[in-house]
Amino acid sequence: MLEYLLRLALLLPLLAGLIWGSLWLTRFMQSRLAGQPGAPGRHLQLVETSLIAPGVKLAVVRFHGREILLGMSRHGMVRLGEASAAEPEGE
Repeated sequence: MLEYLLRLALLLPLLAGLIWGSLWLTRFMQSRLAGQPGAPGRHLQLVETSLIAPGVKLAVVRFHGREILLGMSRHGMVRLGEASAAEPEGE
């Protein structure tokens, strides 16, 4: 019984540390891959997404002064439409 409690006392903090480290690494990598909005050198910006059905989404992305409507499903992505980008309301 003492051996069990000793193993538990050693492995629980180790497991908690691994969980915390994996969560921190996931958050760090997501921020690096997604980038910050308006960051220099970034040309692509996600404006809005809408879930149509399970596995089917509509997304509006802004790319080089144009807004592009994309249809996304499990099988791929299709450009549905394009328009010049509207100015943000706050500016």
